[in-house]
Amino acid sequence: MKKLNLTYKNIVLYVVSFVIIVGGDQITKIIVDHTLSLGASYSIIDRFFYFTYSHNDGAAWGILSGKLNLFFVIAIIATIGIIYYFVQSQPYQKLTRFGLVLIFSGMIGNLIDRIYFGYVRDFIDFIIFGYDFPIFNVADMAITIGFVLVIIEVGIEEYKAWKISKSEL
Repeated sequence: MKKLNLTYKNIVLYVVSFVIIVGGDQITKIIVDHTLSLGASYSIIDRFFYFTYSHNDGAAWGILSGKLNLFFVIAIIATIGIIYYFVQSQPYQKLTRFGLVLIFSGMIGNLIDRIYFGYVRDFIDFIIFGYDFPIFNVADMAITIGFVLVIIEVGIEEYKAWKISKSEL
């Protein structure tokens, strides 16, 4: 079995991040659920940023709408993949490890909604250059930021490998 080389500081960071993301996601959803009726919108910055309460029984942009069992299967597969890649990562791959924690936390936040309600509660609504971006939530932000961190680290590692290969010529 591969040794993870996790420090106490890293474990605390990952656990605290998980609790803040999942807890924050659920708390914000509860607040919106109790202050806005479904479909209602509250302007934060007019013509740009709103809290608009919606239910999404699909994924981003409503794709795979109504396929609840598929999302449970995807969550199981994603959990296995996240754990596998976390275990395979090296201690110096801090962005990858933290990114995977964010992705996992966001997935759990949305999974809680799917289990209890059969849909995900979304409320963050941006209109960017006239385009009404799909409404999302805190869990979705964690997933997106997590993927960006993993991609950045992969890019950095690929760049380092490329630079080393160029210096060997």
